[in-house]
Amino acid sequence: MKVIVQRVKSSFVKVDKRIVGKIANGFMLLVSFTEGDDLNTINYMVKKICNLRIMDDENKVMNKSILDTKGQILSISQFTLYADTKKGNRPSYSKALNGEEAKKLYDLFNQKLREQVEVETGVFGADMEVSLINDGPVTIILEKEN
Repeated sequence: MKVIVQRVKSSFVKVDKRIVGKIANGFMLLVSFTEGDDLNTINYMVKKICNLRIMDDENKVMNKSILDTKGQILSISQFTLYADTKKGNRPSYSKALNGEEAKKLYDLFNQKLREQVEVETGVFGADMEVSLINDGPVTIILEKEN
């Protein structure tokens, strides 16, 4: 499982020119799954994301979690995180989990996140337009290999 965490001042996602998810202060996540990902992988990532201390404290030091700041999350499915570009110029996505299985894990991932923090999402498999104001900028790449 791979997750790109971007600390944002705001973010929203559109599908068919309509906003389907919108947050203020918090994280915009790009989320991808691969073979072998399961509930244990999801639980690990949810704990890591919720406790990641990349939010500013009163001294402008990254010392607080999204839980501490009562921030929000915009979660976007992004199978292209598993692009393999080693051969040629056209990426291979063979390491990305197939859509049906990935959707189940993505829904479970968001359900687990919602147990701790407010979560908005895009639409799995849709053509989405994602906008954000990156705060910092702060961007962290998380990966849990099985």
